[in-house]
Amino acid sequence: MNKLNNHTIVDSLLKGDQEVMQLLYESLFPKVLSYVRNNQGSKEDAEEIFHDALYQIMIRASTKGVQINSTFDGYVYTVCRNLWLAEIKSRQRKVRNEGVFELKDKDDEIVAAIINQERWELMEEQFLNLSDTCRELMKDYFKKVPYKEIVKKFSYSSENVAFQKVFKCKKRLMDLVKSHPNYKNLTGL
Repeated sequence: MNKLNNHTIVDSLLKGDQEVMQLLYESLFPKVLSYVRNNQGSKEDAEEIFHDALYQIMIRASTKGVQINSTFDGYVYTVCRNLWLAEIKSRQRKVRNEGVFELKDKDDEIVAAIINQERWELMEEQFLNLSDTCRELMKDYFKKVPYKEIVKKFSYSSENVAFQKVFKCKKRLMDLVKSHPNYKNLTGL
């Protein structure tokens, strides 16, 4: 897959190129399968997530284009991961009642997944606009590094100072996201 550039891969997907589809399946699916299985899923779940991710990319590419700033493999893996996390949340919210079932429109789910992916990408894009210190601090915060370790790493005087710095960086990130022209399109406001 590394020999093909992102644009070529997306174009090949849109044209239904079976050879590229097979290469994608061989190179990417094992990673997705491993992730899904390690997070309460089955092979069937992984296959569905993988196909939904490719379908989502194809829809975005055909309607308004898709901008991939990383490797195609990394991008697909991230889309799959986000779809699987959404599926896990959805499963946790469902009430188990064998006598009742809900019909879901697959197209609505795909549209929601596309919007969620675009939100994630906007957040990642704006994350890069933070200062180096803020990015490092936020990475530790997202990894749930204890404040005691953050205090040591950044030479802060106390956990309270570390907490305030994290708060300011989070606020800065949200301000950057909210000021982006695409923000309103992704929130429905």
